Amino acid sequence: MNKSDEKLLVGYWLKLYLADYLPIIKNGSQNTIKSYSYCFCQLLSFIKSKGLVVSKLKIEDLTLNIISDFLNSIEVVQKCSVTTRNLRLAAIRSFAKYVSSVEPQYLLWYSRLKYIPNKKENIKTFEGAAQPKIHYLEKEEMQVLLNAPDKTTKQGMRDYVLLMFMYNTGTRASEVVNVKISDIHIGSPNTVSVVYVRGKGNKTRPCPLWDTTVKLIEPFLHRSKDDAVFLNKYGNPITRFGIYELVTKYAAKAAELMPSIAKKNVSPHTIRHSTATHLLESGVDINTIRSWLGHVSINTTNIYAETNLKMKAKAIESCNLNNPDLKVKPITDQSIITFLKSLQ
Repeated sequence: MNKSDEKLLVGYWLKLYLADYLPIIKNGSQNTIKSYSYCFCQLLSFIKSKGLVVSKLKIEDLTLNIISDFLNSIEVVQKCSVTTRNLRLAAIRSFAKYVSSVEPQYLLWYSRLKYIPNKKENIKTFEGAAQPKIHYLEKEEMQVLLNAPDKTTKQGMRDYVLLMFMYNTGTRASEVVNVKISDIHIGSPNTVSVVYVRGKGNKTRPCPLWDTTVKLIEPFLHRSKDDAVFLNKYGNPITRFGIYELVTKYAAKAAELMPSIAKKNVSPHTIRHSTATHLLESGVDINTIRSWLGHVSINTTNIYAETNLKMKAKAIESCNLNNPDLKVKPITDQSIITFLKSLQ
C-alpha cells in the first residue's frame, strides 16, 4: 500500500494523532491520551461488531450514523452516563478536527460530525433541581465486594489490596494506574501515612491512608521507586481497562451473595461514589469531601479552602470498614487495537 492510500485509513491517522499530535504538538496530559485511546478502542470494537474490517476502515467510513449509533450504545448498552457519552464525542471531534486541519479534503466530513450535539445533563444545584442518579454501595455491600477476591492466592490478594486502596482513597481508575511506589509515604506511629495522587490537570493531592491499607500495601512497595504500585499478571502496570474488568468481575461475584449489588451497575467510579457517600453519611463537610476526592463542582462559585491533611485523615477514618514509533507498518485490526491499548 502506497503512502496516499495509507492516508485514507483511520488507523494511519489515529497513530499520528495519539502518538505525535496529542503528546508532542498539543502537549496533552497522560490522562487525556489514555482517555482518548480508550474511546477509540471502544469505537473500533463497536465498528468491528457491525461487520466492518478495522484495518481497512477509511476516514469517510466514520459517518454521522456510525458515530451516533456508537454514542447511543454507550448509554443504552454499556449503561454509561451522559457525561461519559459527551466525553467520547469530544474525543472524536478533536480527532476529526486534527485530521481535517492536516488534510483539507476532510473538512466537509469534520463539519458533518459537528452536527452531533452534546446531550444536556441533569445538574445538581443547591436549590434542589434535578440531578443524575449516583450509584454507590452501602457499607455492607462494600464489605461483600472487598471480600470477593480469594486472598489465599497472590493474584487474589493483589486484587483485594487494589479494591481496598480505591475505597480508602476514592481515586479514579485513571489515577490508580499512575500511582508509583515513590508516591506512597509510610508514616511513623505518630504521623499519617500518605499517598500523593496525580489527578485531572496533573494536579497532585495528598490522601491519608488507613492503618489497614498501609499494612496491606507495604509488601507491594519493595521494588524500584519508579515502578507502578499495581501490576498486572504480566508484570506491567495495570491499565484502566484492567481495573474496570477487575471491579466488574468481583461485583458479579459479590452479587451472588448480595443480589442488591447486581442492580447498581458497579464500576470503578461506583467505589469512588461509595467513598464520598460514606464520608457524607459520617457527617463530613461537603467541602472536605470535594478536596479529598480532588473534585470541584461546576456549581461552586467560590474556591473552597484547602482542607488540612490531618482533617482529611480524621474524616476518612470515620468511614473505615474493618480496620511511539511512527514509521508506516502494515495495519491490521489487532495492531490498531494493540496500539490503542498500549496508550491506556
